[in-house]
Amino acid sequence: MTEKKIGRPTDNPKTEKITVRLDEEANITLDRYCKQENVSRVEGIRRGVKKLKQDLK
Repeated sequence: MTEKKIGRPTDNPKTEKITVRLDEEANITLDRYCKQENVSRVEGIRRGVKKLKQDLK
């Protein structure tokens, strides 16, 4: 018998994982944004990626 995964059920599972290296300016910008919006760094990055989608042709 297989055991069910433990955790909150979601309609949008986050299956992709990436690692990035930021320069100091990008890191400071991300930290300031996250503090201002009271979100995690991961959420700040997700929001940035969503903004990039608007620029796609």
